[in-house]
Amino acid sequence: MKLTEVAAAVIERSAADGAIEFLLGQRAPGTFYPGFWEFPGGKVEPGETPHDALLRELREELGIEVVRADPWLRRQHVYEHAHVRLNFFRVREWRGELHDHVHSALAWQRANAATVSPMLPANAPVLAALALPQFYAITHAGEIGVDAQLLALAHALEGGLRLVQLREPQLDAARRSAFVHAAVDLCHQYGAKALVNGDVALAAAAGAAGVHLPARQLAALVARPDLPLVAASCHSSAELELAADLGCDFAVFGPVRATASHPGVAGIGWDNFAAAVGVSPLPTFALGGLSPVDLDRARRAGAHGVAAIRAAWGG
Repeated sequence: MKLTEVAAAVIERSAADGAIEFLLGQRAPGTFYPGFWEFPGGKVEPGETPHDALLRELREELGIEVVRADPWLRRQHVYEHAHVRLNFFRVREWRGELHDHVHSALAWQRANAATVSPMLPANAPVLAALALPQFYAITHAGEIGVDAQLLALAHALEGGLRLVQLREPQLDAARRSAFVHAAVDLCHQYGAKALVNGDVALAAAAGAAGVHLPARQLAALVARPDLPLVAASCHSSAELELAADLGCDFAVFGPVRATASHPGVAGIGWDNFAAAVGVSPLPTFALGGLSPVDLDRARRAGAHGVAAIRAAWGG
């Protein structure tokens, strides 16, 4: 079956309570999957880039002019009528009033709280990706001490942190296990998700949300670990594709800048990050000398969000 390129838009707005909402359209009668809800967009025509197609489709479908569309996610799905590759962009700025010309209805929705159905089959992983937080904190109890790290974690969770990687190569097995159990329990108290670096068994035993795979471990696996969340560290577009093929939920890519964690390793810079990630096959966090203040720049380069060690804990 021929592969059809499609440009799709996650059109965003801020709700009165500060939450981010995105727009869905209901497919009209006389089309495939009538009545199902989808993200606006359409087929990439010959000679167009996905970005060009996105701008044209949103002008034709909704009557809006896109000001900012950040590359975000690339997914493939095989329907009975077509094999499509969906290039998703986060549309964060646009001009004009929304006037729908092709859908039966439009609805603003929130991740993890969708009120419309049924959804197109390709939507499930996209909605799950939208529910991921924009900041991914990484622990370093081996450097600052277990008690200090747990105190910093509690403070960050109180401030809204909801996604944490427990990465402790400097702790011996017993201390690492004790720290992971304590940190996971703390995360549970705040409804946050913790992933254990490299140790599937420890993640399962501690009740963590999942595991974070180092690149070397990712390369050695033939099946996704049986945990709700699986992430991977990637340093090339080939490793991103490998993570996607394995079924990882998200990736971390870098280093963008030089870091104290990897002395002597130069950062690749934002231009090289954007070139390598492109429209990523899975949500990707930029890593390496970054902090939450780099979020906007990271998004423009194609990242879902940013990950950090020292900046996560006030360092």
